[in-house]
Amino acid sequence: MKPSLLLLVSAVAALAAAGETKVKLPTGRADLARGEKLFQGHCALCHGTKGEGGRGPLLTQPKLPRAPDNAALVKVIEEGIRGTEMPGAWQMSPGEMRQPAAYVRSLGRVPAKPVPGDPRQGAEIYRGKGACATCHAIKSEGGISGPNLAGIGVRRSAAYLRESLVDPEAAVPEGYLLVRLAAKTGTTVTGVRVNEDSFSIHVRDDSGRSHSFWRHELAAIDRQRGKSPMPSYKGQLSEPELTDLVAYLASLKEEK
Repeated sequence: MKPSLLLLVSAVAALAAAGETKVKLPTGRADLARGEKLFQGHCALCHGTKGEGGRGPLLTQPKLPRAPDNAALVKVIEEGIRGTEMPGAWQMSPGEMRQPAAYVRSLGRVPAKPVPGDPRQGAEIYRGKGACATCHAIKSEGGISGPNLAGIGVRRSAAYLRESLVDPEAAVPEGYLLVRLAAKTGTTVTGVRVNEDSFSIHVRDDSGRSHSFWRHELAAIDRQRGKSPMPSYKGQLSEPELTDLVAYLASLKEEK
């Protein structure tokens, strides 16, 4: 490599390193104890008391997809994640935000408990008796009327997944809304709200077909909050089958 080119590469690397934001998290016992207390008050409702997950992703993993380094983790705590249920911790001071971040990092050093069940048997139930692929896709394979399940094992805990299977309406995601639209022409459409503004509403029905209406075209809009079109598998699947299906869903770690 020519000297001039070598100098240029070195300069670019130096500038890139200088541009990186390095964040050092506290390591003292008092800071970790305070971080745990803040975590229990602000984060445990979604992420579980020990970071085992729930409505929010499990945190007992050495590398968090949304927070690969300390700077990113503090930023997630501070700003939340746009387009998800994760809010920003506006009520914490900058110093306080580093304490729960340190506690979260400590959770990643705790070995995760294995999920009971046989993922291979669960995959067969998913594709067969459970008929899950009718509504849900994994990556690009499956239906589109339900949420895509790629990476669901990272975003949801095994306990949350089981609850979703036996009592779907107890675990309806925030922002999910089932609506029934009655048009003035007599047409009725039931589906998941995709978008709504002051002038129009857009829904997607169980077959994946999209429907858009101007508000002036509608006689009624029935917003069925807390309702889910997903059936309960309680009684439809045996306990071992439910356990295997949960094991399979929990094994889905790749989102892409």
